[in-house]
Amino acid sequence: MVLPIMTTLMPAAIRTELPQFSVLGVRIHNVTRQEAIAMVEEIIDRRDDRAAGVFFVNAHTLNVATADLSYRAMLNDADLVFADGTGVRWAARLQGVRIHENLTGTDFIPAWFQATLDRGHSCFLLGADPLTIELAADFARRTFPGWRLSGYHDGYLTDDVMDGVTVDMINAAKPDVLLVGMGNPLQEKWIHRYLPELRVPVCMGVGGLFDYWAGNVSRSPSWLRRLGHEWLWRLLQEPRRMAHRYLIGNPAFLGRVLRERWRS
Repeated sequence: MVLPIMTTLMPAAIRTELPQFSVLGVRIHNVTRQEAIAMVEEIIDRRDDRAAGVFFVNAHTLNVATADLSYRAMLNDADLVFADGTGVRWAARLQGVRIHENLTGTDFIPAWFQATLDRGHSCFLLGADPLTIELAADFARRTFPGWRLSGYHDGYLTDDVMDGVTVDMINAAKPDVLLVGMGNPLQEKWIHRYLPELRVPVCMGVGGLFDYWAGNVSRSPSWLRRLGHEWLWRLLQEPRRMAHRYLIGNPAFLGRVLRERWRS
């Protein structure tokens, strides 16, 4: 169901009027999945000249934003920022805030696509390595038949010239949404830098979504996701890559949140 405020407000007003809270200096919108889908759909329907940036933030994202103030400013400049993961939920709870719904991108994007199969939308996929993005594109074609895949490109963009060529390719494809999966903080920085040049209604940072779609990694069992501990599954699948993020990053995040709460 579309919220009443969605029919009249522009993105800048939406991001100030929506229920929100802050964790480590980053503003996060507190909405349900259905409300988030309605907001993204309204941005697409409105077809403004400017592209809208939509980000998902988790404990790792917020750790990076603590060390990189310019990155934190980019997150706060986004049109919509959604809460992703147990760490953010814990941080909100310490403030007396109940998060309406965990909006991890790997769940939100498929749910949104499935809910809008009849809308005639199109998407462009940007990120990962050449083989992974090709497999992810094939998965998108087969799984979301109501969506048109307008194009895809790997995320190995080595210089400004290649970035510019890729932006031109995306604009020529005229997608309704651009999904950028380059990992944090690269994907948000790339979107923020090129948002003024992109002629796409919605640009989203989607993290490791393409790895899931390509079959490189698997989702955890649904019961583990409901408990909020999918990070354990990721750690078991990719221990070398994820050990620092989770075994060191998660305690560091909790310590930062507790210090922030104590100071306030």
